[in-house]
Amino acid sequence: MSTQKQQRGQRNALAGMAAEDAVARHYEMAGMDVDHRRWRGRSGEIDLIVRNGDEIIFVEVKKSRDFARASESLRPRQMQRLMRAGEEFVGSEPAGSLTPMRFDVALVDDVGRIQILENALQAV
Repeated sequence: MSTQKQQRGQRNALAGMAAEDAVARHYEMAGMDVDHRRWRGRSGEIDLIVRNGDEIIFVEVKKSRDFARASESLRPRQMQRLMRAGEEFVGSEPAGSLTPMRFDVALVDDVGRIQILENALQAV
């Protein structure tokens, strides 16, 4: 891999981490608790797991130049993986699959604006 590709990859990874941090702060400022960052199970990784009372919110963070590009980067296969990982996570909760939950997608643009798509995966 070329040095230029490696540097671009590192920049993208750092930008992704910064976007996740900004989204975590967004949820915390709304009075919610960020329970996990980059939770990894057998089914895959979830960027953020947030608790709002009894409800668990699984958050996929997408960073791009603008909101449209960020939303286009979420593919059906990735949505299915996210849902499987969420199901795996709630399996360890006291109420199991009866735990109130939702799947949000947080879009972050190049200037750091955040747009939260609540319940974004309910139709998948």
